[in-house]
Amino acid sequence: MVEVGLFDGLKRRRGAGKPGTLRRASDADLRHLEGWAAARRGVEAFVEPRTTVTETTVVLIAHDGEWTRRRIGSLDAAQQFGRKHSIPVYEVAKVGYPKRMREYTERQKRAQG
Repeated sequence: MVEVGLFDGLKRRRGAGKPGTLRRASDADLRHLEGWAAARRGVEAFVEPRTTVTETTVVLIAHDGEWTRRRIGSLDAAQQFGRKHSIPVYEVAKVGYPKRMREYTERQKRAQG
């Protein structure tokens, strides 16, 4: 007989990391960003600073406001990504998010509801 604790399934889904440990950017995150940017035009990168609950992230925003967010190692890593892919990089804390991103999100909400 195997005993199963009430929270065993939850522990397995969280993965091998310690509780409270922030997940770092991965190769899969970088591949997603590269593929996403290559498939769209007018892409710009907006770097979000690390917080107590999330590592540094980058939001890629296309010309029409469509966007995606993934972890990235640091502001420097985001700037290197931008140089490599000819994408301008901005710090959200300094410039905010572009209006087209908010408009795109609002259009998506209206289309779903």
